[in-house]
Amino acid sequence: MTHVANLPLLSIIIWLPILGGAAILALGNARARAAKWSALIVALLTFVFSLGLLTGFDKTNAGLQFVESHPWIPTFDIFYNLGADGIAVTLLLLNTLVTVLTLIGAWGSVSKRVSQYVAAFLILEGLTNGIFAASDPMLFYVFFEAMLIPMFLIIGVWGGPRRIYASLKFFLYTFLGSVLMLVGLIYLYVKGGSFQLHDLYAMHLSAKEQTWLFFAFLIAFAVKIPMFPVHTWLPDAHVEAPTAGSVVLAAIALKIGGYGVLRFNLPIVPDAAHHYATFVIVLSLIAIVYVGLVALVQDDMKKLIAYSSVSHMGFVTLGSFISFALVRDYGNTDAARLGLQGAMVQMISHGFVSGAMFSCVGVLYDRMHTRMIKDYGGVANVMPWFAVFFVFFGMANSGLPGTSGFVGEFMVVLASFQKHPYIAVFAALTLIIGASYTLWLVKRVLYGDVANAHVAELEDLNGREALVLGVFAVAVLAIGIYPKPLTDLLEPSIAHLATQIASSKL
Repeated sequence: MTHVANLPLLSIIIWLPILGGAAILALGNARARAAKWSALIVALLTFVFSLGLLTGFDKTNAGLQFVESHPWIPTFDIFYNLGADGIAVTLLLLNTLVTVLTLIGAWGSVSKRVSQYVAAFLILEGLTNGIFAASDPMLFYVFFEAMLIPMFLIIGVWGGPRRIYASLKFFLYTFLGSVLMLVGLIYLYVKGGSFQLHDLYAMHLSAKEQTWLFFAFLIAFAVKIPMFPVHTWLPDAHVEAPTAGSVVLAAIALKIGGYGVLRFNLPIVPDAAHHYATFVIVLSLIAIVYVGLVALVQDDMKKLIAYSSVSHMGFVTLGSFISFALVRDYGNTDAARLGLQGAMVQMISHGFVSGAMFSCVGVLYDRMHTRMIKDYGGVANVMPWFAVFFVFFGMANSGLPGTSGFVGEFMVVLASFQKHPYIAVFAALTLIIGASYTLWLVKRVLYGDVANAHVAELEDLNGREALVLGVFAVAVLAIGIYPKPLTDLLEPSIAHLATQIASSKL
């Protein structure tokens, strides 16, 4: 294992899928089966190499590990710098595992431009790994922008009838937001003469400077999360994206926003983040409650789960920003760490639960070619094993204790209670609202009499679909029953982040 740890693991898991995807493009459309097998092998190799990050990680070290540094544009102090702490490692593992499951799940669902389809997912995986591994802000920005291209193509080429509208909306929202981040990074470089992250963390900034930088970064990451009110691109993107695109979008792409908040907003501009924490907390509570109510009235399964994602991701920003009030106003570092831990656990949990929910919708769509809830009913009578998985993931989406959906939300609610009971009460409403729209969905799709002849002819899960949903189920159950390995991996990085946000730059 020492030999594995000495490898440039971060570069491998970035460039292996990117180069593999580029090579698969050369296979052409005539060799679809070879393209699918090649993509799966590359994704599996990437996942195996990412496991080296876990086995070689020092859980007592809060700093970046597996560090790589090479000159890129040294004139402007821009380097190919990579490194991963506990936060990054968990997200890298999530990305590499979900990509494998996505490719297996999409095995038979696409028949046109197959080589380009699987190549787009591999390239997207590599670019997303670059986002989580980059420790140079400009390198981060390049990966941050580049991952829009394969995601744009996945929605725009293989999506539904309104795919062009959805892909353009997705691209414009995320691109315009990230331009503000670029302006903020350039300002920091002009002021301090450095693009290195450790220099940005140490840079003294006035209250006015921090305010402008805070909103520049917040808007860029809020669109990605997405936060209310810049969330409206997400339902359209999910509805029009192919199933595999929805899985990756929900399980991985949304986490980039939460990661950016933890990596940039909080430690670079801590005073502005503290000052505007109440503003973000209010937006988070609106997302949790109001958007959850919006999910309750949807008649499209994908759109319902998309709004559900906005509601659940509200816990990520709530946990992140509630920590400022706890550590600065009350001096309660333990509660602040609990809030940050809860935000991270919620991100990982949501990655598995939302990915599983969209996979379940994909199973039904492949058979019926409709996502409308009214077209179903009584599915449990003909697909009993599918019903078991769908009910289980529905329970996790509702925050049932014993599933991963409960752990992160409970930690954030507990931390919020230390700030003010009213915040905790509003946040805890998600347990009622989430159960309402999820169980209402499950009831209408699975139970009752068989709705029509098309439902009566449905076949239960095949081995490939059962494998994908089974792995998702194991992950959801493992985190729900025993989250300690995950929290132990995160703890040093979370503790260091709590120390950073406790310090003023004024």
